[in-house]
Amino acid sequence: MREPEEKIILVGVQTEGAGTEESLKELAELLRTAGAECAGTVIQNREAVHPGTYIGKGKIEEVREMLEETGANGICCDDELSPAQMKNLEDLLDTRVLDRTVVILDIFATHAHTNEGKLQVELAQCRYSLTRLQGYGKAMSRLGGGIGTRGPGETKLETDRRRIRQRISGLKEALREMERTRKVQRSRREKNSVPTAAIVGYTNAGKSTLLNALTGSSVLSEDKLFATLDPTTRSLALPDGETVLLTDTVGFIHKLPHHLIEAFRSTLEEAKYADLILHVADASDPALEEHLAVVYETLRDLDVGGKPILTLFNKCDLVPEGRIFRDPHADAVLRISARTGENLSEVLGEIRRILSENRVYYEKVVPYAKASLVQRIRQRGQLLSEEYREDGILVKAYLPRAAAMQILSEEI
Repeated sequence: MREPEEKIILVGVQTEGAGTEESLKELAELLRTAGAECAGTVIQNREAVHPGTYIGKGKIEEVREMLEETGANGICCDDELSPAQMKNLEDLLDTRVLDRTVVILDIFATHAHTNEGKLQVELAQCRYSLTRLQGYGKAMSRLGGGIGTRGPGETKLETDRRRIRQRISGLKEALREMERTRKVQRSRREKNSVPTAAIVGYTNAGKSTLLNALTGSSVLSEDKLFATLDPTTRSLALPDGETVLLTDTVGFIHKLPHHLIEAFRSTLEEAKYADLILHVADASDPALEEHLAVVYETLRDLDVGGKPILTLFNKCDLVPEGRIFRDPHADAVLRISARTGENLSEVLGEIRRILSENRVYYEKVVPYAKASLVQRIRQRGQLLSEEYREDGILVKAYLPRAAAMQILSEEI
């Protein structure tokens, strides 16, 4: 028998300039992905969220009435709640209280399949729960300032905190070891002069579908938020025979919890070392402009800059033919449909063109006294040939512009 879905009421605060209604629609989709049903929505207009209860007293009464009318068994707030806000709402409403971060962490925990993905999610969960231990469990006594307030509860609280800190340290070390392995793999790719492209974009924009369509792989792709979580790398053959490695990264989302950004930083930073960014956007999404802004804001948080960007407006089969799409941050844009295959051949041509434009031809005789430059060229670019002569090593190669300038400066 199928377990009954949880019924949750969504609660949001509309501040000046905040698109709370759209954000709550996305939160409802997140809950659906997590296996819950939206039972209703409550929005309060305020200058800022209430520091103690997130929403005001009047709205709390409205939420209480809605809980009784709908039979919902919990509420979910559209922002990350402080421990005090969560505890106060639980006491006032006598129901389960969730926030946006909890829902996203739950989805990540469900969809992480690789060992690294599971460790990253657990690290994010530990960091989130560390500040929220105090107050969980009404029977837990806490150290206070008078008779009757001292007891074993505080000892257990400190023990739990110590265990979580120890687990965080262990998870960090395990992830550092995996990051070292990734660096070795990255250096091998650089040595073999294989260009890389990172696929980034808002969640559910069609990144995995594009990866499958371009490379013929079978990565899971569903019409759900964060359907695929673990990063996947596949090789792509361009029309001229050159091979490019495509890496599908985890999707971005509005109000992505900082715990997850920190835990997944090593994975997300694959974009930092890529030669090209493939930015996939959902052309049919009403909140397209906001989602574009979220992607670039997240890339800035990851210090990913100075990379050529090819923006692919996916799902164009669902929008009118004459609609024009623009992305001022991109070097080029294309309308595509990863599902139907529309314009995918043009994607291959644009990848080839952008990679070629950002490389320069290098031909020079390198003196034997500076033979180490040959190894640098091999690591940073595509070494075509090296010929050992009496006056030095004749090197022919293609190099990224930045690498070429750096190597030329070292020759002087």
